[in-house]
Amino acid sequence: HQQHLAIEDAPRQAAIVRNLVAGKIQNARQVLLRGQREAKDEDSAAALQSAADLHGRAVERLAPATEIDFMRGLEGESARVYFDCLDRMLTQNREHFRMNGRNRRPPRDRINALLSFLYVLLLNDCVSAVEGVGLDPQMGFLHVMRPGRPSLGLDLMEELRPILADRLALTLINLRQINPDDFDERPGGAVYLNEKGRKAVVTAYQKRKQDELRHPVLDQTVPLGLIPHVQARLLARHLRGDTEAYTPYLYR
Repeated sequence: HQQHLAIEDAPRQAAIVRNLVAGKIQNARQVLLRGQREAKDEDSAAALQSAADLHGRAVERLAPATEIDFMRGLEGESARVYFDCLDRMLTQNREHFRMNGRNRRPPRDRINALLSFLYVLLLNDCVSAVEGVGLDPQMGFLHVMRPGRPSLGLDLMEELRPILADRLALTLINLRQINPDDFDERPGGAVYLNEKGRKAVVTAYQKRKQDELRHPVLDQTVPLGLIPHVQARLLARHLRGDTEAYTPYLYR
């Protein structure tokens, strides 16, 4: 009930969206900065630093924002720049995993196919997390509500995509745990993971979820796979009025 009331309260909805978007942009910035430090050539390092700087400015522009459409615009602009240089963080098989921006439905290249599959796994975890704390996964704050779409699950996934999916995709390619022959090209140009590739990604994803990180709000170490559940609980506490604001998970 409190969740539904919050969606009807424009200032309260805007405050939640602001923190969701800030969490996503800041976590994406951390991925870019790590890529910049590990870059093998000066052009890639410069492009990644420039993208990270843009993300930093976007977070600053979010602070006074009150219009949700403006926040969505900042998120979209940051995401476009982020995906435009994501493949610059690849150190192996670059010629086979080139990325021309983010595309889906269907994915048109191998790295987009890999990202889309990982996002499905992460979304399932986020939907389970919000349901587990009694929230309605269909009623989102950032994502517009549409029939059959788990908008709140998508909201929660945004801040976690860079650390739980994007970093894993880069690691799988750079360690050659995923290779070009793990994908099939379909008629019309669509590209999907084949059965061998899917098994490898699921195994790696489950292993990644066992990694432990320190949660700044809880001030304790938790498995990465529990972060969606912790964040869902923090959102539920805010909606009940137990906390002043929703605090996104910020990766260090």
